[in-house]
Amino acid sequence: MRRRFTRLIFPLIAVLLLAPWPVAYAYSYEGELVEPGAIQITAAEPSKAPSVVAFGRAIGGVKSGDLFYIDATETVADLAVTLHITNMEGLSHCYRYLIMEVGAYTESKTGEWVRASGYGGEPIPETFINMRNGNVSFFLYGCARYKITIDGGSFYCMATDVSGGSLSPRFYLTVD
Repeated sequence: MRRRFTRLIFPLIAVLLLAPWPVAYAYSYEGELVEPGAIQITAAEPSKAPSVVAFGRAIGGVKSGDLFYIDATETVADLAVTLHITNMEGLSHCYRYLIMEVGAYTESKTGEWVRASGYGGEPIPETFINMRNGNVSFFLYGCARYKITIDGGSFYCMATDVSGGSLSPRFYLTVD
């Protein structure tokens, strides 16, 4: 029995030593992936912004509009885009719910805005920002111009007394 064990142990050790082990590689990059000023973000004009007509105890819809324009034509890096609602506390006193569909469009070669695509050429899935999550994130490719929009939505307004605030959500966009 002992002899049989020693005959099996040596081939087993040899197989374990010769088998390829998973190896993790890492490296450090000290430079800048995106040069400063390579990405320009511009807020849309107020006349093109989304809007709501809200009054107490009413259910309504959000009229679509543009929020931000992103010029990433000078960078090849992919963009991590995050859209935030910055006045959530004030909105929570007025709305029971506020749900808005976020759209991302890219400028075509003919100058028209078409739905932006994500990885693998698939369209970016429907993305909604609401009072529960307060922000949404998605990825876009570099070397293009984009616009971030609100494509519609709905709300239930409980009261219109905002005490110096606003019934309109305020948006903030970050691009990394």
